[in-house]
This record gives sequence, structure tokens and C-alpha cells, in this order.
Amino acid sequence: MGLKWTDVNDIAIALDEAHPEVDPRYVRFTDLHRWVCDLDEFDDEPGRSGEKILEAIQMAWLEERD
Repeated sequence: MGLKWTDVNDIAIALDEAHPEVDPRYVRFTDLHRWVCDLDEFDDEPGRSGEKILEAIQMAWLEERD
């Protein structure tokens, strides 16, 4: 079973592994959306996300780095 937009913490972990050189604080939501959709494990409709979900993913990614 693939990742859905609601799998915020698992997406954050996958993004941290896929983009270790990136500081999540400076990622634009357009890039974040594309990177999530590009994850091999991601299996959800691209249009189902919104600013709140992307912000939650970004915050979880920051926590993953700490």
C-alpha cells in the first residue's frame, strides 16, 4: 500500500531520504508538491493536497531533521 497525503510523517521521512541536501525551511510548496508526487511510494491523487497538508509535511520534515 502506497503513501497517501495523510501519511505526513512517512512522507517527511521519504523526502528526507530523497533530498538530504535540502533545508526544508526553504522549500517552495510547488517544489514540495512535485517531490511528494515523485516519490516511488506515493500513491494518491496529486490534486488532493492543499496548503495545510503541504505545510504539515514541511513541519514534519523539519522535525525529522532535529
